[in-house]
Amino acid sequence: MVRKWVSWLVIGLVVLIFSACGSSSTTKEANTTTKASEKLNYPTKPIVIVAPSGAGGGWDLTARAITKVLSETNLVKQTMTVENKPGGGGAVFMAEYATQDTKNDYKLFVNSPPIIINNLKAEGNSPFGYKDTTPLAQLTKDYGAIVVKADSKFQSLAQLLAEIKRDPKSVTVAGGSAPGSMDHLVAILPIYKSGIDPKMVKYVSYDGGGEAIAALLGGNADVIATDASSVGEYVKAGKVKVLAVSAPERLGGDLQDVPTMREINIDAEFTIWRGVFGPKEMSADAKKFWEETFQKLVENDQWKQELEKQGWQSDYKNAEEFTKFLQEQETLISDMLKSLGMHK
Repeated sequence: MVRKWVSWLVIGLVVLIFSACGSSSTTKEANTTTKASEKLNYPTKPIVIVAPSGAGGGWDLTARAITKVLSETNLVKQTMTVENKPGGGGAVFMAEYATQDTKNDYKLFVNSPPIIINNLKAEGNSPFGYKDTTPLAQLTKDYGAIVVKADSKFQSLAQLLAEIKRDPKSVTVAGGSAPGSMDHLVAILPIYKSGIDPKMVKYVSYDGGGEAIAALLGGNADVIATDASSVGEYVKAGKVKVLAVSAPERLGGDLQDVPTMREINIDAEFTIWRGVFGPKEMSADAKKFWEETFQKLVENDQWKQELEKQGWQSDYKNAEEFTKFLQEQETLISDMLKSLGMHK
């Protein structure tokens, strides 16, 4: 009887020990899970995506498309808003962002070649560039377009260039970015390639493509250079005519009948990529969240529909690929500005 009682006692002790171990293990696992959860606790408040221009241009349309799809697909559960910060073709915003928002994980922005151009050009250059940010993802690519009013006396790029060659000051060229910046480069590329001194051409800058198109329609400019994707609705409405695009081949949709610059014997091509950037000292958790989120975004059917609607082409690069691409772009744009005598 005693031996039987001892056996039961031993079994009880063994069960108690294993229960304690199991409880300890469960507690450790719970603690680990809690810590992991705390690490990934981003985002916890509303997020702003800045378009460093006025409404209606490529940056603005891109920022609004991103926030719309991320919100509607629940890829981001926090509230997302778009803020317009015009001035200097993005340079004014960059000066503020690179000095005041270096650790602000809740403010991102959209940009394109001007983040490099503004930093390298001679006149009105910005001391800040992509190296003062955390590149997160490239999402799309677009091309430049040379645009006139539908009833313009210039019905071909050849006619426009002939007039500029005859009297450079007789034609007012405009764009939605500062002198020496993206729209200006798109505008003067065919001029430069035609043997005309681009410094002789009158260029007027506006804050964003929307303002540039308004200036064209209002008779304050003879021709504008802008993003090809932003003029489709005006072409469809019969308000403007696109003389040429800077793409390697013809585009589709409303611009399918527009020739490329190469088609009319002008050896010029210019790609307008667009991507999203965060602050230079962005936290590792925030960067990880956005890298994963943008990867999911480009695979989402609603995003693909948005690209088709806007006339954009998908050109996704993750953070590492995007950073490497920006380094290559810096070299290319530097060479272009030097050839035009516009490098700082």
